[in-house]
Amino acid sequence: MSIGKIKVQDFLARLPLFNDVDPEELDHIAESTTELHVPRGQQIFRRGDPCVGFHTVVYGQVKLSFVSPGGSEKVVEIIGPGHSFGEALMFMEKPYIVSAHALADSLLLHVAKSAVFDELQRDPKFARKMLAGLSRRLHGLICDVEAYSLRSGAQRVIGYLLKEETPADGDQIRLEVSKNVLASRLNLTPEHFSRILHELANEGLIGVDGRNITIFDIERLRNYGG
Repeated sequence: MSIGKIKVQDFLARLPLFNDVDPEELDHIAESTTELHVPRGQQIFRRGDPCVGFHTVVYGQVKLSFVSPGGSEKVVEIIGPGHSFGEALMFMEKPYIVSAHALADSLLLHVAKSAVFDELQRDPKFARKMLAGLSRRLHGLICDVEAYSLRSGAQRVIGYLLKEETPADGDQIRLEVSKNVLASRLNLTPEHFSRILHELANEGLIGVDGRNITIFDIERLRNYGG
């Protein structure tokens, strides 16, 4: 099985979950892996659908979200290349509790539950890796809850801007998703998110041009609202 010129086994072997799996077992897992080419905006699964495996992103972006009783969308997570989703519900044998949509043209791999369970029975180290991955996901969710509870909206936005970057004054950061999606991810309304960007711009900390954010004063930005 191949992804263009790349074998599925080669891609799976790069994932932390599979990087110590024997080639023969990796072949078995690859045989139970399906490629999904998902155009931007298309739904991958909906809340309530059965979970019969987990997905990993080769390229593109996936949004995990649900709709509140009031009808508004809450973005739970944005999944990028090299990351996976759906493992916890696969083990619980429960239906999906969120919906998934492609934010960009994406290529996903769906690894069947049967192949994962076979590998778990064969190799205890694989089980430990699965537990480690799920623990990291849980830790991230706890950090999100802490941020929503204890940090201001401005601090959440700044934390997002600086989370994976070490920018200097004059550097530019491009938002990976639309402002509406990002606002929901940060537990803000789109209007509040826009007000925060304007506030930071008026303070001379950043410049805003569509999705492009220019850092003007990194030290003041880090300490803003603290």
